Amino acid sequence: MKHDLSQLGWDQTFASFYRPATDSVPARVLRADRGVCTVLAESGVIRASLAGGLLMAAAGDPARLPCAGDWVVLRRWPDRRTTVESVLPRRTTLIRRTADKDASGQVLAANMTTVAVVEPIDPAPDAARIERLLALAWESGADPVLVLSKADTSRDPGAIARQMGELAPGVPVHAVSVTGRKGLAELGALAAPGKTLALLGRSGAGKSTLVNALAGADVMPVQAIRRADGKGRHTTAYRNLVPVPGGGAILDTPGIRGVGLLDTASGLDQAFADIAGLAVFCRFGDCGHEAEPGCAVRDAIAAGTLTTRRLDSWRKLHREVAVESARMAASGRRKRRL
Repeated sequence: MKHDLSQLGWDQTFASFYRPATDSVPARVLRADRGVCTVLAESGVIRASLAGGLLMAAAGDPARLPCAGDWVVLRRWPDRRTTVESVLPRRTTLIRRTADKDASGQVLAANMTTVAVVEPIDPAPDAARIERLLALAWESGADPVLVLSKADTSRDPGAIARQMGELAPGVPVHAVSVTGRKGLAELGALAAPGKTLALLGRSGAGKSTLVNALAGADVMPVQAIRRADGKGRHTTAYRNLVPVPGGGAILDTPGIRGVGLLDTASGLDQAFADIAGLAVFCRFGDCGHEAEPGCAVRDAIAAGTLTTRRLDSWRKLHREVAVESARMAASGRRKRRL
């Protein structure tokens, strides 16, 4: 059975990067393990090891290793081995900071058209986590959406969606219930033929349940959450691209306990577009929104159109990005001296 790769997002742009050669074919990564990838080529699902040249190239830059969602070039050898020879340039990339001492990032997913930040309605949505994840989603280059899962647990999910929408200027907000089949059609449209929807959120947010509902089958395991705090165990332990019947794909990511921002200044400005828009009218271009005269941001707080919590969250994330930018610059200088 032949698979139409255009249904998974293969288009003229990716084709322009691909240089056909003897025994080579393009494929999309479904799952990346240590040294081995599960990929989907026109001929079907294949397990392929990483070529030596690719491993050498990635030795100094782990971000060059293939991840779920990547388009790669496969080579088929006479002895029936299949290797991943190269990773085609990524259109969008979801990256978070790693916990190591070097300023480096972990590529969570690639080539998604939309990133859905998934936050459960029950218990109450965490505003700070939503803002942080939206900054990550904006920085990826994909279109962000906010998905409020488990909408059936609320008597008025629409009111909560409107409230959370204030944290996500310019971002569509969907209240979704798998049990009640509410909002699934709108979400499914984001994983239509040629499109890829990535899900990002904490454990217990209901991401795997959404994948199963959109895929029309139990392709991802799910577990119950603790009623005391709404938290769940890491059911999904790896990034996984799931093709959707009829075309399109969903990228499921492991539940994230903590998300470190890398150099996401652009994404942060977009996630806090309300503050960025107000700052244009501050008297001073470098206004810190502290006690400077003519501060439009502080005026908005005084008028009740902006909350102090929102400004505090913006400050906290900007400080974090500034620290990471300095770490990256220092790391770059150290590498140039070696």
